[in-house]
Amino acid sequence: MTSNNEPEPVDSLKAFGAVAKVFRERARLTQEELAPLVRYAPETVASIEQGRRFPQPEFIERAEEALDAFGALRAAARHLARRPGLASWFRQWASLEEEAVSLCMYECRAIPGLLQTEAYARAVFHSGVPPLADHEIETQLAARLERQRLLKERPNTSFSFIAEEALIRRRTGGADTARGLIDHLLECAALRNVEIQVMPLVREEHAGLNGPIRLLETPDHQWFGYSEGQRSGQLISDRKEVSVLQMRYAKLRSQALTPEDSASLLTQMRGAL
Repeated sequence: MTSNNEPEPVDSLKAFGAVAKVFRERARLTQEELAPLVRYAPETVASIEQGRRFPQPEFIERAEEALDAFGALRAAARHLARRPGLASWFRQWASLEEEAVSLCMYECRAIPGLLQTEAYARAVFHSGVPPLADHEIETQLAARLERQRLLKERPNTSFSFIAEEALIRRRTGGADTARGLIDHLLECAALRNVEIQVMPLVREEHAGLNGPIRLLETPDHQWFGYSEGQRSGQLISDRKEVSVLQMRYAKLRSQALTPEDSASLLTQMRGAL
């Protein structure tokens, strides 16, 4: 029996992969030969053709040109389901994320998924217990990376992130992964619609001791919260409960380092690695 936190298969991903494979074979190219033309690793090409990985827009455009696909890949991409690899209990929140005008996240367990690098996300999935199969890791990794398009595709959405300093100092995935993560965080923080704050290790008063907080505002200015456990998640719509989370998040923003001081700390930690 499938547990409710496992990703469901997505037929549209498999269909796109099959179309890509047909055009690659029509061009008489191997996956290894196509890889440099689309500027992706052969393993990524294989994962996309097998329907295990969500193709990024850059892959679609480069493959369309390299394979002279008559617009077939672009057409197939329009029918791709955008929920591969997401846990069933997370999909409702993910759908709200798509249209949010404001999004706030405080994390004390791992760097928020919207800010993770591929190497960091892969290390997180590899740390899972019980272990995930390779194809499960690839599917969930693709879903996580695909969600990150929101940061750049929605420039009018305000993103606020607060992350514990310990999450970066932990060096999940190793020193190289930590360096890449910090570089990525600094790049994201430079976006006009993204604000990243670090909660310092030493903080005598802390409004987030009850755990992570997620909040978003919809286009009609309704606020929702989200609470996530080990193997479950809950969308929060009750105004009183959402108000409590808003008060806590506002307090966290005042307790964390400013965005400028956070960037300085990240740069300092990057130099120490």
